Amino acid sequence: MKILLPTLMLFLSSWCYSQNVNLQGTVTDNTGRALSGVNVFLKGTTSGTQTQTDGTFKISNLEASDYTLVLSYLGYRTKEITVALTDAQSGDLGTLVMYEGNEILNEVVIDGERRNKFSRRKTAYVAKLPLKDLENTQVYSTITNELLQSQVVTNFDDALKNATGVEQLWTSTGRGGDGAGYYSLRGFSVQPQLVNGLPGLTNGTINPANIERIEVLKGPSATLFGNAVSSYGGLINVVTKKPYAGTGGELSFTSGSYGFNQVVGDFNTALSEKDQIYFRLNTAYTTSQSFQDAGFRKSYFVAPSLSYRVNNRLSFSFYGEITQAEQTNPTFLFLNRSAPSRAANLEELGYNNKLSFTSNDLSLKNPTQNYRLEMDYKLSDAWQSQTLLSKSNTSTNGYYSYLFDYGRLEGTTFSRQINKQNANTQTTDIQQNFNGDFKLGSIRNRVLLGIDYFNETQTDNSTGYAFFGNVTANGETSGDNPFTPEVETTAYPLSTAAVDAALANAGVNNIKSTYHIYSLYASDVINFTDQLSAMVGLRLDHFDNEGNLNVADDDYNQTTFSPKAGIVYQPIKDQLSVFANYQNGFTNVAPQLVGDPAEGQQTLKVFDPEQANQMEFGVKTNLFNNRLNATLSYYDITVKDRVITDPESPFNRIQGGEVTSKGFEVEINANPVKGLNIRGGYSFNDSKTTKSDNENLVNLRPLEAGPETLYNFWANYEFQQGKLDGFGLGFGFNGASERPTIIYGPSTEFVLPAYTVANASVFYQANQYRIALKLNNAFNEEYYKGWTTINPQQPRALLANVSYTF
Repeated sequence: MKILLPTLMLFLSSWCYSQNVNLQGTVTDNTGRALSGVNVFLKGTTSGTQTQTDGTFKISNLEASDYTLVLSYLGYRTKEITVALTDAQSGDLGTLVMYEGNEILNEVVIDGERRNKFSRRKTAYVAKLPLKDLENTQVYSTITNELLQSQVVTNFDDALKNATGVEQLWTSTGRGGDGAGYYSLRGFSVQPQLVNGLPGLTNGTINPANIERIEVLKGPSATLFGNAVSSYGGLINVVTKKPYAGTGGELSFTSGSYGFNQVVGDFNTALSEKDQIYFRLNTAYTTSQSFQDAGFRKSYFVAPSLSYRVNNRLSFSFYGEITQAEQTNPTFLFLNRSAPSRAANLEELGYNNKLSFTSNDLSLKNPTQNYRLEMDYKLSDAWQSQTLLSKSNTSTNGYYSYLFDYGRLEGTTFSRQINKQNANTQTTDIQQNFNGDFKLGSIRNRVLLGIDYFNETQTDNSTGYAFFGNVTANGETSGDNPFTPEVETTAYPLSTAAVDAALANAGVNNIKSTYHIYSLYASDVINFTDQLSAMVGLRLDHFDNEGNLNVADDDYNQTTFSPKAGIVYQPIKDQLSVFANYQNGFTNVAPQLVGDPAEGQQTLKVFDPEQANQMEFGVKTNLFNNRLNATLSYYDITVKDRVITDPESPFNRIQGGEVTSKGFEVEINANPVKGLNIRGGYSFNDSKTTKSDNENLVNLRPLEAGPETLYNFWANYEFQQGKLDGFGLGFGFNGASERPTIIYGPSTEFVLPAYTVANASVFYQANQYRIALKLNNAFNEEYYKGWTTINPQQPRALLANVSYTF
């Protein structure tokens, strides 16, 4: 007993002592700023914590052993440290420095509860650097997945209604080449052609099932992204869902008016936790009909993604999106573009918007594939390499038609033109980026150096167009061809057999065209102090157009420099910034034949690229601990060197055209109390054609500019306690001022009326499931959009959604 008692006491004291070894330290970024909320855990154990507001952390009651400490934080490069703990003393690691890294690589975790769920204040795509919004000189709108969920969004067009200053010009037609939807942004048309910062194409609509968020970058953005995927108004980048560490997913079913049904699945798992290989699959099947007398769409979508972290320095990611879709193309009414229409508004037109002027027998198929491969390699604590490859393939097969007012028949009569589409577009993009974060003396530099190769090849084996009957806006039909002198009464039934017979002699295209773009770009964010920074950037872009491979005379090439600059000052660090920027965009211009053909052979005249330059300034906020995010900005864009007819010679072309676009935008994301999230936006745009070869259009608004005024609002509240805990309500609206869909000259235009559309929702949110009802266009507003066209929008519609999360 005398020996046993001391032995037992020694064992117990030793055991207690070994359980009280602590590990502690402080985490900062490379500027010395404390990082709060960093995930700190010991690999292979259940021990972990998060850093406090001063960056400190402490993990207690550890056994003496060797550990691997892992630091992870969204937007920063994950850090692993080997730690040896002994019984002799606790481990104090001192200050641990984390370096900002690429979100494309590191965003493999699901965000926890955020105070402001409608706001995303940091991204690696907008500047191709991981910048906070307050640090970025460029303005952008972010549409988060939480916002889309709260609105029960089932299509891409509805999602973009949340972006300040964006208006749909026309919906997706599905036709070859440019069948995706068109939108106006800061006075210029744009299509969504960017996925995860890389080119990604579609001839149909984008499925929201795989969207993590949508980023709408404002203003000319050619310096970092080139001109192939952007416009002078900006660009639209879709960020897809990515694999994360863990197993889980979601199943969702939505059903509603006009035959809408959608099943969505999301599944994530570890293929190998030891090797850090994670796989995620998003898929959706959707069917819908039209509110008109004909029209449908059905699509199947699957998006596999894979992340493989080889070690703390090297990672690979793969993303794929495969869509099989079939739809009737929306039959727009195209107004006469050469002479004033006999109707100046919808009332005079007598439009019956319940008529589709098409048949479900005439459809288009739009198979699309987008693939992206990424490799990230940590060269050092200060430098990281990123290699990117994207491939896209989109096709159109089927019947496409449009209705055009040629002005040759009595009244306002629209003649149907129809063809059979067989077109394909393929793109390849290869990028090599180097990101650096280092100091020169006391000045911090965040540097981007990049090389980009882009190729697009289009093949068109479609038939020519054939006349296929006439209609009036109220549904009357006739068979009189406006291009023949005889009065004809031929019937034109909307069937595939009748259309095929009409196209028998239409001929078939045999066109294959391609172009290449070779680019170098560089950007540097220079922090003179913690509160004052500047951004400078430059792109060297060489465009090599091979044109139609069967025609040698359409080849040309151009080289362009595209600069960018901006400055940010934060009077209140991380809460308030004042910014100004200069941004550039350009468009390559093909040579044209000039000279009077009556005096001899025409010659080919070469032009400089068309240029757009923007000056902008404004204010950004992140106040009350992220409860109030706001952006207020004013911009001025001037487009010069547009090719126009020489006023001194109708046989010559000069670069004398000019367009200006000025305006201001306000966007607010707020979380005033827990459970309540608010988003609102307002924009005003004043666009004018200031120089043109058509004097009737000078000082008038360009058609692609859309409405002068746009506004959007959405509020979502979820009860936090009591008997109503989990229940919630949502309400919002969006609208636009009246705007001309076509202009022939002063006081000669066809005007689409202003509109305000209200939406509402009610939902119940439990731990693993959500039930929601959504009412779109609650007051059944009749409204239209268009771009030299008239495109009626959906009336009141009810959606019901059930989602289960596991």
